[in-house]
Amino acid sequence: MDGNGRWAKSKGAARIFGHRNAIEAVRNVIEGAGELGVEYLTLYAFSTENWGRPKDEVDALMELLVNTLKKEIDSLHKNKVRLKTIGDIAQLPFDCRVNLREAMEQTAHNTGLTLFIALNYSGRWEMLKAVKALAEKIKRGELHSEQIDEATFAAHLETANVPDPELLIRTSGEMRVSNFLLWQIAYTEIYITPTLWPDFRKEDLYMAICEYQKRERRFGKVLTPIA
Repeated sequence: MDGNGRWAKSKGAARIFGHRNAIEAVRNVIEGAGELGVEYLTLYAFSTENWGRPKDEVDALMELLVNTLKKEIDSLHKNKVRLKTIGDIAQLPFDCRVNLREAMEQTAHNTGLTLFIALNYSGRWEMLKAVKALAEKIKRGELHSEQIDEATFAAHLETANVPDPELLIRTSGEMRVSNFLLWQIAYTEIYITPTLWPDFRKEDLYMAICEYQKRERRFGKVLTPIA
């Protein structure tokens, strides 16, 4: 969800102004995804690298996260959205952890869209975590290295039992994946839009999905026409 800072700068405001206005984009896209019957939506909210930003911006982002969860929880529950997180949540401030836990507990049994918020997340961190977990199992004699295949590795990721993403949307014209779901996006289709995230709406989501529907997903194979 890129472009918040640039959006704010274009309006002569501080970066946090862009983050605050990004909430409407989040709300709109969740609503649009739910209306389309999308089963899983992951929003990359805060990476492990983002701790390197100015402290006042990081503090403001954490406060914004807490306040947004409090304001939006009833709406998520009403729309049957199930909230989950991926990332090293233990490193987040106490208030963030408490509100996240309450929101996830309240929406745990909802049957609509499953919304993953990636917080203090990075793809490299996730894969290292999985490797360490597998190494521990081998050390304890619970697993042999010959038993490790793609399915075994995937089962130790943050997204265990969740399908790999079909579509990755990158806003603000960024041309990189930025350490996001590095294992899972091996064959994900990528859609890049110049739209800055605070301006992104469900109509932009529809455009991305329409573009996705035109693509031929071969997964490294050659598709032979049926005779």
